[in-house]
Amino acid sequence: MSSPHDFDFFHGEWEVLNRRRTDFLDPDSGWEEFPATNRCRPLFDGAANVDEIDMPHLGSKGLTLRLFDRETERWSLNWSSSASGKLFPPVIGRFEDGRGEFYGDDTHDGKDVRVRFVWSGVSATSARWEQAFSVDDGRTWLTNWTMDFTRPSGTPAG
Repeated sequence: MSSPHDFDFFHGEWEVLNRRRTDFLDPDSGWEEFPATNRCRPLFDGAANVDEIDMPHLGSKGLTLRLFDRETERWSLNWSSSASGKLFPPVIGRFEDGRGEFYGDDTHDGKDVRVRFVWSGVSATSARWEQAFSVDDGRTWLTNWTMDFTRPSGTPAG
């Protein structure tokens, strides 16, 4: 059962190891790795949060606003990049058994894509996020970006 406190684990500061495909739609493309830092703060007594990730390697920052819809008991994850200044279409979903799955529709390089975000391995000191795209309406998925989050040494959660 999803709750307004599903993302409480994420509040605070994180170090992030990014690994992403050089071409999000090509299963044969290479991978690049780079570090980042992230800070998340709660809003609405935990039923919302906002985080900013600083990715110097890309020369940009990202921002996610997460909102818990109390009626549907689902989260919407709304991403924006400083590179474009645009708000991307949300992915919507929930946590079950410690794993969060969120889905939405977008475009990438002019192609319609189904988007999936997965949160897994959640603890007070680590978490994993991954993004996958599907060009066949969810029949097959290509993971194209992962982020492994760890707490900076000596930094308390939250």
